[in-house]
Amino acid sequence: MPPHDGLTAADWPEEQISNVTSHAGHSRPNRRAHIRERGLNTGVRVMDDGRLDIKIREHKPWVGKIIKHLQHQPEPVREDRKPSVCLTEDEECRCPLKLNIVIQVVGSRGDVQPFIALGKVLKSHGHRVRLATHLAFRESIENEGLEFFNIGGDPAELMAFMVRNPGLMPHMSTIRSGAIPRRRREMKAIFSGCWRSCFETGDGTGMHHISEDPWNQTADYRTQPFVADAIIANPPSFAHLSCAEKLGVPLNMMFTMPWSATQSFPHPLATIRTKNTKPSAANFASYAVVEVIMWEGLGDLINTFRKRELGLDPLDAIRAPSIAHRLQIPYTYLWSPALLPKPGDWGDNIDVTGFAFLSSGSDYKPPDDLASFLKAGPPPIYVGFGSIVVDNPGSLTRIIFKAIRESGQRAIVSKGWGNIGAGEDEIPENIFMINKCPHDWLFQHVSCVIHHGGAGTTAAGLVLGRPTIIIPFFGDQPFWGSIVARAGAGPLPIPHKQLTVEKLTDAIKTALEPSTLEKAKEIGKQMRTEQGVRNAAASFYQHLDLESMRCSICPHLPAVWWVRHSHIKLSTFAAAVLVETGLINPRNVVLYVSRLSSRGMYF
Repeated sequence: MPPHDGLTAADWPEEQISNVTSHAGHSRPNRRAHIRERGLNTGVRVMDDGRLDIKIREHKPWVGKIIKHLQHQPEPVREDRKPSVCLTEDEECRCPLKLNIVIQVVGSRGDVQPFIALGKVLKSHGHRVRLATHLAFRESIENEGLEFFNIGGDPAELMAFMVRNPGLMPHMSTIRSGAIPRRRREMKAIFSGCWRSCFETGDGTGMHHISEDPWNQTADYRTQPFVADAIIANPPSFAHLSCAEKLGVPLNMMFTMPWSATQSFPHPLATIRTKNTKPSAANFASYAVVEVIMWEGLGDLINTFRKRELGLDPLDAIRAPSIAHRLQIPYTYLWSPALLPKPGDWGDNIDVTGFAFLSSGSDYKPPDDLASFLKAGPPPIYVGFGSIVVDNPGSLTRIIFKAIRESGQRAIVSKGWGNIGAGEDEIPENIFMINKCPHDWLFQHVSCVIHHGGAGTTAAGLVLGRPTIIIPFFGDQPFWGSIVARAGAGPLPIPHKQLTVEKLTDAIKTALEPSTLEKAKEIGKQMRTEQGVRNAAASFYQHLDLESMRCSICPHLPAVWWVRHSHIKLSTFAAAVLVETGLINPRNVVLYVSRLSSRGMYF
């Protein structure tokens, strides 16, 4: 069944929704959260993979409201499997304005890399691009010629925390350990870092000073003043909407997993159970539940940030969870419609553009021992879990090694942040251990890919037509495992806590079956025709209201000021010239806000 026909709990392995036990090991059979807000009253169970198992009851008032709302919506149409913004290889889409663009990203290396690729395209179009993320990624960003800004947060600690608490609700053991206050302090710092990234000179480390000539274009970027004209952000950065509101600049959300409510499939962080409710209504409802739960955890921090740092009014718990949907904030989704088409009920403010690849392997030359291993036999299997930090790497290593041996295959195993293979006295002859190696080079030489299910690694394997076996740990990883399996490009995902030698061996056999290989090649062929990162840039441009953004005198520059009692909008350059020459009184020049929301909020 194609993905746009709707996903339900039945699309995940049955064992994932059974045996839902308390993470704290108490006698309670289930850990249950109750959400009550204006009629929202539903049972939510936390599954072993961290997603929410939501039981939808049609007689509940909030479900009835959703069903009534959907009855007044046009019937969703099927979308073809092409990007909603689709440039050919020779086409180019540029913005006539030269903008200061800040890209705010919270997450792992796989979350950051698509935005590095996007930043490079935007920079090539003449924009100044600042990528605001964690300090651990500064070198990777600067090596690609982009400006970096540190927003705080340690992605390694975040990955370790998420493996131990793979969902929206932490384990009781985590609460007792005091980890929650630490994570909340980290999020507060990230909110502040995101705000500073919009206007602060430097790279966010506090180690650079403004030079005597700050407007010298040849000077280090860390000494040049910066004020954002537009914000691009992924949803987990959370401060994005508040920053855009305060500055009065456009906001474009971009992500590698679905974050917008749809009738086609449930929220990737949830699965649903329902008896009488239509699957489409239950799917749509799952987004409301997930957003409410996220607001329960972070809403107080967001409102404190808004009040104390930005001087904005707080958002109330009724409207805050769905505010981006109501304000029609543009969303650009960075995945291939060959794998997951754009749902028919998503509006024109939402685009699916294709995966954004950062090419890094074109000049790669493998070390001699790796090249010799590849030549010594048939294409090996790749096994790697990227930024995932596992609690017991020894146990995971033994399962992988035994499954590779029993399947009669060879393998290249990446150590990753989880340090797979550490402590092993002897590595089998049919296995080669690596540290870092560009996926776009390595995956050309393997038979299939085994990984955690991050969107980036999923895309890197499929674009080369390689079958994929996903062993999800948390977040959207089970979702992508299900999507790959439904597409026929791999077996059903195996949650890491349920991984055994037998299950992995069977999954390898399924992945290497001729039908799976053929389906993966078919998907890869279409993905290679997509211009994902260029489409994403075009999507960003198309959602800009250029007429309201441009200077009335210098239309190639963004407006920053406006003249009182007139419709004249001025760039910084135009305002400086007019004030300096005495043509306008500086008292009549005030800050210009280009974006007005439906709530009266400017952003």
